[in-house]
Formats: sequence, C-alpha cells, structure tokens
Amino acid sequence: MKIVTLVRTELRRLTATGLARLALVALMLVPVIYAGLYLWANSDPYGNIKNIPVALVVEDTGATLDGKAVNYGTQVHDQLIADDSVEWEDATADQAASGVRNGDYDFVLTLGPDFSTMLTSAGTATPTQAVVQLTTNDTNSFLASSIAATVAEKVRLSISEQVGEAAALQFLNGFSTIHDNLGTALDGANQLVDGTGQAQTGAAALADGAATANTGAQALASGAATAASGASTLADGAAQAATGAGSLADGASRLASGASTLSDGANQAETGAATLSTGVQSLPGDTATLNDGAQKVAAGNAKLAGAADQVASATQDAASQVPVVRADIVKQLDDIPGLTDAQRAAILDRLDSVGKAITDGNSKVEALDTQVDQLADGAAQVAAGTQRLADAAPTLAGGAASLASGTAQVAAGASTLASSAGQLSDGAATLATGTAQVSDGAASLASGTSQLADGASTLAGGTQQLADGSATLSTGAGQLNAGAVKLRDGLSSGIDQIPDYTPDQRQTAAATIATPARVDTDSITKASTYGAGMAPFFISLAAWIGIYALFLIIKPLSRRALTALRAPLRVTFAGWLAPALLGALQMAAVYFVVTVPLGFSVANPALMLAFMVFTSITFVAIIGALNIWLGSVGQFLGLVLMVLQLVTAGGTFPWQTLPGPLAALHHVLPMSYAVDGIRQLMYGGDLSLALNDVGVLAVWLAAAIAFSMFLATRKTASRTLRDLRPSLIG
Repeated sequence: MKIVTLVRTELRRLTATGLARLALVALMLVPVIYAGLYLWANSDPYGNIKNIPVALVVEDTGATLDGKAVNYGTQVHDQLIADDSVEWEDATADQAASGVRNGDYDFVLTLGPDFSTMLTSAGTATPTQAVVQLTTNDTNSFLASSIAATVAEKVRLSISEQVGEAAALQFLNGFSTIHDNLGTALDGANQLVDGTGQAQTGAAALADGAATANTGAQALASGAATAASGASTLADGAAQAATGAGSLADGASRLASGASTLSDGANQAETGAATLSTGVQSLPGDTATLNDGAQKVAAGNAKLAGAADQVASATQDAASQVPVVRADIVKQLDDIPGLTDAQRAAILDRLDSVGKAITDGNSKVEALDTQVDQLADGAAQVAAGTQRLADAAPTLAGGAASLASGTAQVAAGASTLASSAGQLSDGAATLATGTAQVSDGAASLASGTSQLADGASTLAGGTQQLADGSATLSTGAGQLNAGAVKLRDGLSSGIDQIPDYTPDQRQTAAATIATPARVDTDSITKASTYGAGMAPFFISLAAWIGIYALFLIIKPLSRRALTALRAPLRVTFAGWLAPALLGALQMAAVYFVVTVPLGFSVANPALMLAFMVFTSITFVAIIGALNIWLGSVGQFLGLVLMVLQLVTAGGTFPWQTLPGPLAALHHVLPMSYAVDGIRQLMYGGDLSLALNDVGVLAVWLAAAIAFSMFLATRKTASRTLRDLRPSLIG
C-alpha cells in the first residue's frame, strides 16, 4: 500500500459521515477563528483610544504675567479638546470623582486653581512646579491607567514645551538687554579709561609742580631766615649807631659851645692869653676824645651800611621770587581736582599776605638803606673833620705861645670854628635823628622779616603737604586708571560671551531650548498597526492550536497499517502527511484572513505563506510524535507545551524581559523561531535570519519524524493479527 493510498484512506475516514465532516470543518476553522478574531479585535487599539471617556477638570483661576492676565488652564483645555486624543468631557471635581469610581470615566485629568500661578513662577526668584493631577482606577481597566499615564505625560510635555519656550524667550530677551547695557557700560568704561589716563597725567604733573613749589618754598624759607638774621644784625648795628650818634651829638654840642666860648675868648685874646693857654692845653685831649667817637660812629655806620646792603639784597631777592612762586602755585592749584574755590582763595590770601609782608619789608629796607648811606656819608665827614681837628690839636698846643701874636687869626679861626661846630652840631643832630629812624626801621625790618620767615616756613610746610598729597593723588590716579582698564577689559570680555540675537533668532533659540531634541524614527522594518505587530505571534499560536485540535480526530499512526504492512517508514510518513495537508490548508486560510479582510501588509507574501505552512507541518510532526509516544497523555503534553511557548516565544514583550529559566526555553522551543521567521518575512526583515529560523524548525521536524519512526518501528515489532480488528472509534 502506497503513502498516497494511506493518506486518501485517512481523509475518507474523516469525511465518511456528515457529523465527521462537520467536526473536521469546525476543527479546521479553529486557527482561523482564533487568529482572525483576536487580530481583528486588536487590529488598531491605539487608533481607537479616542473613544475612551476621560473627565477634564479645569479649576485654574489665572495669573498675571508682564502686566497681562493669562490663564494657562484654559489654553490647555482648548488644546486637549482640539487634539481629540481621547473622549474629553468637561466635569466638576465632584462629577469626576464619582465618575471614575463608577466607571463613567476611565481616568480624570485635573488642573488646579493655582495652575497658571505656578507656571508663571518660572520667571521669578521662587519658581514652583505646576501640578497636573491624574486620577485613575484600575478596576475600570489596567491598560486604561497605562494609557492615562501616557496621555498625562503628553500633556506635561506640551505644557513644558510652551512654558519652557516662554521662559527661555524671557531669559534671552533679558540677555539681549544685558548685552545692550553692557555695550553702554563699555562705552562709559572707555571714557573712564581716557579720563583716568588724563587724570593720571595731570596728577603726575601736579606732583612735579608741587615738588618744584616745595623746593621754592624751602628756598624762600631759607632766604627769609637769612633776611631775618641780617635784619636782626641791622637792628643791633642801628642801635649802636644811634648810641654813637647821640654821643656825637653831645660832643658836637659841647664843641659848638666851646667854639663859641673860644670865639668870645679870642676876642679877649690879648687879655686872656693865660686863660687861652690853659684852655688850649686841654684841647688835644678833647679833640682826641671827639676823634675816637667820630671813628666809632664811622665804623658803626660802615657796618650798618654793609648789613643794610645785605638785607636790601636778600629782601629784594625774596620780593622778586614772590610773583614767580605765586604764579606757579596758582597753576598747580588749578590742576588739583576736587579743590573748592574757598580752599583756593584761602591759600592765595595766605600767600598774598606773605608776599605783601615781603614787599613791605623790602620797601622799608630800601628806605633804611638810603638813610644808612646818608648817615655813613655824614659820619665819614665827621670822622674826617675830627681827624683834622685831632691832627691840628698838637699844633695848636704847640703854637699856644704864638697864639697871642695871632689872636686876630685865632679870632677869625674861632669864628670859623664856631660856625663849623654849629654845622657839626646840626649834622650830629641830623645824624642822631637819622640813626634813630634807622634803628626804628631796622626793628620794623627785623619784625617783618621774622614774620616773613614764619610765613615762608608755613608755606614750605603747606607745599610739602601739597607735594605729598599730589604724589598720593598720582598713585591713586594710576590705580584708578588700572582699575578702569580692568573694568573695560572685563566688560569687553563679558559682552563677547553674551549672545546678541535678533528677535527672530531669540524666538528660534527659545523654541530649541524648550524642545532641545526630537526623535526621528528610522525604522528598518515597521508593522503597519498594533494588530500587524501582534500577527506573527498569534499566527504561530493559531498554527499550534489548529494542529492540536486536528489531532483530536486524526490518528497519528494507523495501527492496522502497521500490522498489515510492516512498513513503519511509510506508515509514519503517511500519518504525518495527512494532518500536514490539513494544516497547510489552515495556514492558507489564516493567511487569507490576515491579508484580505484584516488588510495587513506582507513584505514577502509567497515566502511568508510557505514559512507558515512549514511551521504548521513542523508542529504536526511534534504533536504527532507526542501522541504516538504517550497517547492521551501526549495530547495533554501538547497543551502544556503550548502554554510554555505562549509565555516564552517573545510575541508580546521582548524575550529579554523573561525570568532566566523561561528565557532559556525561548532559545529551545520551536514557536520562538516561528514567531521570528514570520516577523522577518512579513515586515521585510533579514532573510538570512528567516532562513536560520527555517533551519531550527527543520531540526525539530526531522527530530520529531525520526522519533515517530522509532516509535512506529517498536510498535510494528509488537503488533499481532488481533490488532487488525476494527476499532470502536474508527
């Protein structure tokens, strides 16, 4: 008996009666119904999320932003209604709470009263996160809660993008304002650098001028001290001259009186020759005394004249320096920043008083010098006269004897002497008056030069302070200039680091900051819908269930054929081929339902159909081997194996999420490779991977058939003719 005959015999048995045919058709439709209905129900669940009822509670009272009223809660409400991602329904807080409990709403999204206030706080010093309240109830649907979390996250991202863009734009506008203000500050810093540079130059010049003024003031103080010393010496000499002039005046008065007496006695010469001789004897002593006084006066006047000349020279030099020093100091005062007019006037008044004292002292010294010169001339004449008188006295004494004979000449000489003595007395009086004036002038000069020395010393101290202050000012101006340069450089560096965007650039940058990254999906392969994504798993599962159901009525091995033919290979192959043909028809029907009514796209139609058929005939070999091996227990093991593959095939979640033992089974059980192969062929994946899946299934197919042949061979050895009796179940 051939294999085809055995297959035809098995098929006739399955369709022998109407009930048998009905059972066969029902079992053949099991995988179609299972895969078709499940994939139809889940063909596009995400596209139908818009039918999920969701309560939207908006209690936002609004806020104020930049002086304008805003209400982000209303904006979000309008966007959600327009988005229509779910079936949004406006509700109060009480309605939403009641509805999510009794199932009227799958979940609730609430925007509280402070929603806008919290959002606008992002631009303040105390930002606060806004809260989107999500209320779920897993008794309505666990997946609905997961969908709710996805929707809430989408709302949060949308709000974050809007608020983030507004906040970023506000910050960028602030940076633009800072950039402009820093530009203005940089211009001011450049002006400050120029001004401080000029101030530094002026302060250095002021320091140099103050040092020069201080040097001049020191020289003035030294000259004034010298003038004061000379004036003191002049005063002492003038006092001595006044004393000598007084003595001269007294002597001249006595001389005039004696000359008058001499003249009177000369007229009586003849009668008073003895008296004249006696008087003439005392004349040399008197003239010697007079000559000594005149010599002292002349010496004192010479000293007085020399001192007066020194004082006059010193005061003249000091007076000549006054305008120069004053002009220099006035110039330096003009360059001192921050010096008030009152301070400047006080310094100039003090300087002018010192200059006036010097000028007045110089005038007095010049007048005194003139008087001293006149006194010196008079004293010189007196000294010369007294010298002649002293020289003539011995002659007069020696010629006393001849006096009597020359009384006429003596009378004439006495008359002349009386006249000269009168002139001498007048000159001595004038000399006494002049020396008294010289003494007074010298005292005034000493007082003035003393004041001049004090003022010059004060001026020297002030110019020293001015020099020190100017040096400090110069140093401070240098530090100020260095600080201004550092400020300018810092502002210049800072302004380069602050972006200067146009309004359009700021808007673009704000949008980029709010959404710094986007996801560009580049799918190597892509399932068109959720149902298409689940199809490989449920097609593979349908293939197993379909074969499992067929073996409820199909015999995996004909015991009569084994007994009669004694050909286990042919019998085994015939027992596999009959359900394999039916399984191929099942897969063709499933493929038709998946591609035509459900409309799932297939990248490799012919290869996918062939792979589905190969998967089905592999499952036939496996389930058939279990039935041959253990009978009804083997059929049960087929159900257990289906459950194991249901959780290890990686059809819903990635197999990497499985626990360790189940993950190990994923790499062994055939349905894992069936799911992967259908994915590669349906989505247009790697054909080499699909070929690898075919290889693994082929190993299972060969192993199952080989095991079935082994079992058939064993059964053939133990079969007898009694086994040919018809079975009660056919």
